[in-house]
Amino acid sequence: MFYNAPRTIFVIGAAMTVAKVLAVLAIVMTLSMTAFSVDKKPFGKADGKDIFLYTLKNSNGMEVEISTYGGVVHALKVPDRDGKMADIVLGFDNVDEYEKQGPYFGALIGRYGNRIANGTFTLDGKTYHVPQNDGSNALHGGKKGFDKRVWDAKESSDASGQHLHLHYLSKDGEEAFPGNLNVNVTYTLNNKNELVISYEATTDKDTVVNLTNHTYFNLKGQGEGQIVDHKIMIAADRFTPVDKNLIPTGELKPVAGTPFDFRKLTEIGAHISDDNEQLKLAHGYDHNWVLNSGGGKMALAAKVVEPTTGRVLEVLTDQPGVQFYTGNFLNGSAKGKGKVYNVRSGLCLETQHFPDSPNHPKFPSTELKPGQPYKTTTIYRFSTEKK
Repeated sequence: MFYNAPRTIFVIGAAMTVAKVLAVLAIVMTLSMTAFSVDKKPFGKADGKDIFLYTLKNSNGMEVEISTYGGVVHALKVPDRDGKMADIVLGFDNVDEYEKQGPYFGALIGRYGNRIANGTFTLDGKTYHVPQNDGSNALHGGKKGFDKRVWDAKESSDASGQHLHLHYLSKDGEEAFPGNLNVNVTYTLNNKNELVISYEATTDKDTVVNLTNHTYFNLKGQGEGQIVDHKIMIAADRFTPVDKNLIPTGELKPVAGTPFDFRKLTEIGAHISDDNEQLKLAHGYDHNWVLNSGGGKMALAAKVVEPTTGRVLEVLTDQPGVQFYTGNFLNGSAKGKGKVYNVRSGLCLETQHFPDSPNHPKFPSTELKPGQPYKTTTIYRFSTEKK
């Protein structure tokens, strides 16, 4: 017993040392994968509540700032082909500016993204009237949509990236929509330079839901001129033409032979001023493209290239449509982050179900029923290309 004791003690000690080493290695690996902690700082007050700005970072130096007011993507810094960082999204300086009825810079949109004709739809034999805030239309959820709400927030980090989890309960009757809608949106920034937005919702009554994000991108840098010289590809053979109120007519029109053909990378400004009725109605592009993927599975929806900086944006989604908007109604009155935003200062790619779907039975349905989860994901992937 006496002579075996030192050997036993040595073996136990060695085992403990290995365990400690493995534990330390696990901690180091976790830290190296997450790289940063999520920053949080005050960003003013709204609706009597403190508003915070969260900053997600990755190991490549990319950063995204998100506000608990409206779930706004306030800033997004990505490198150009030379590694120079720039903020590429339009935004205001403070919460007070975001509270004003404006261009929805960076905001989460709901309960119904895009337009509903005359603010009216019928569900289960009952007619609902949503506040009209865009002429005769209900736009982006009514007068006080999700972009004007304060979201609860919780941050986390793991091997898949840094996350900001946002939650909002849209109560039954809010903006005249039926049902208590529990909404969870997670922003994730990973080391592949992807900003992933995951949306989930449940309801206790039949309702309609169409969630999206309304970030304005300018890959030159926010406030650095127009986006007409960006090149864009949209993976769609058809789009939904609109009437004078920018409501879809119900037709799914082929893009071939029209200024709406972006099946190959094409300069945005190549046909934006053509003598075309649809372009005149919207003062540029503000239309829904019917994605070839059909929705239900992740697929490439659009690609944007900015030649001078080499920045590239790819949009992947499981939604059936994408609204391509070219900042037609920016007129210099919107200012923020040291810049003035004039017409065509930014472009939006709002992944979505089609506008006015509740009034078009042939469009993919936006109805959500109790016990039926709403889930959708969109990825904004950034890279660069050489000259």
